[in-house]
Amino acid sequence: MHGQALTMLHLNDCGSHRESLERIRGLAGTLDRDDRSGRRWLLADALRIEGWDEPRWPTRDDLDRACPDRPAVILSFDYHAVVANTPALRASGIGEGDADPEGGVMQRDGAGRLTGVLFEAAAWKVRNAIPALTEPEREAAVLASLEHLASLGFVEVHDLLAPPWLGGVLAKLAAEGRLRQRVLLYPPLEELPTALATASTWEDGERVILAGAKVFADGTLNSRTAWMLSPYAHPMSGHPCGTPLMTVAQLEGALRVTAEAGVGLAVHAIGDGAVRAVLDARARVQRAPGWIERRTKHGEAASVPGVRIEHAEIVDAADVPRFAELGVVCSVQPCHLLADVEVLRRELPHRLDRVLPLRELLDAGCKSGTGLMFGSDVPIVRADPRDSIQAAVHRRRRGAGVAEAIGREHSLTESVADSCFFALTE
Repeated sequence: MHGQALTMLHLNDCGSHRESLERIRGLAGTLDRDDRSGRRWLLADALRIEGWDEPRWPTRDDLDRACPDRPAVILSFDYHAVVANTPALRASGIGEGDADPEGGVMQRDGAGRLTGVLFEAAAWKVRNAIPALTEPEREAAVLASLEHLASLGFVEVHDLLAPPWLGGVLAKLAAEGRLRQRVLLYPPLEELPTALATASTWEDGERVILAGAKVFADGTLNSRTAWMLSPYAHPMSGHPCGTPLMTVAQLEGALRVTAEAGVGLAVHAIGDGAVRAVLDARARVQRAPGWIERRTKHGEAASVPGVRIEHAEIVDAADVPRFAELGVVCSVQPCHLLADVEVLRRELPHRLDRVLPLRELLDAGCKSGTGLMFGSDVPIVRADPRDSIQAAVHRRRRGAGVAEAIGREHSLTESVADSCFFALTE
C-alpha cells in the first residue's frame, strides 16, 4: 500500500474543499490527454478534511464535475473512508438503492441519494474494485516502499495487511540480494489459511516471516468510526460511539484461531471501546500466548507477539494495567496525535486526558520496545520516526505553544521515546 501510495496524487497539504477539487481536475486533464481509453482510474489519497476551516467531504457530484469520464476515487488519509464518483460507484457494483453493508456506512443526502462518501466496509467495496497491480508494478511498489523506509532508518517492516502475493515477491527479492530489511507479514484473518498453506514456498525465518493475522475492531477518529465508550460531540448519524467492527466473541474466536495456528494476532483498535473489547477477549482466552516462537520449514525461529493492539489512541484508565497483566503488546504510532489534533479537540474534548497514555503504560509494566512499541503506520501518516518522537515527547505539533499540548502528563523523555522503536526479532 505504501509503494502504491507513492504514485498517487497526495492531498495532505490541501487547505480547502475547493483546492482539493482543483487538483483532482488538473490530474483528470492529464489522464484524459495520456489515456484516451478512460480505463485508468484517477486515484488520490491523504484527504484530511478535519484540517480545513470548513470540514466537509467532497461529494460524488463534485468528482463527477472534476472527472466525468473515468472512475475517480479519493482515499481519506486514514484509508477508512473514500469519496467515489459515479463511474467508480458503478464499477464497484454499488447502486442507489443498496443498503449499507455490514460494518459499513454509505452516506446519503437529505433526499436519500448516495453522496459518494463511504466508510469502512462500504469503502472497501470501492477499494477492492480498483484495478490490481500487474506483477511488474507489484515488485516496483514493494521496492519503492522498502527503499523509502530504509532511507529513514527502518531495519524491520511489519506489513499489517499483507496481500497473498507479497510473500512471493519478497522471497524473490531476498533470493536476488535486494531485500535489506526483515519483513513480518500479517495477512487478513480470512486469508490466513492460504498464507499458512503457501508459507513454505516463501518464508525463510530470517528475512521473510509469517508473523500472524490482522483484524479490525473499529474504524478511525477522523471518520468518527473509532469505537468509543462515550459519544462523540458530533457523531455520525446512527453511530453515536462510532462503528464497532467486531464483537468481543468474534475477537475471542480470532484469538483462538491464531493461537491454534501458532501465529500472532494484530488488532486495529483506536477507540477506548475497541481497546477494551480486545483486552476482554484476550482475558477469555487463557491459552493465548504472550510471545510465540514462529518456526519455519528451515527450523529458524522468530519471536512475535501473541496479541498486539495497533494504535490504541484512546485508552481508558481502567484498561491501562491490563496490557501488561494480559501480555498484550501496545503497538502505537504517537505521530497520529499530530494528524488528529483537530478531531480530538472537536469530537473528544472530554477524553483528551486519555489520548496515548504512554507514561501510564510504562509505569504499569509495559516494557519499552516490546510491551510498548512505536511504528510508522505508513501510508496513513508519513514514516519519519521524528514525528513520533515529537508527539511522544512534546505532545503537540512543531511550532505550537506548550498550551496546545494534548495530554502533557503522558509525555516521555526523548531517550525513553527512542527506546520504544525496537526491532522485535533481533
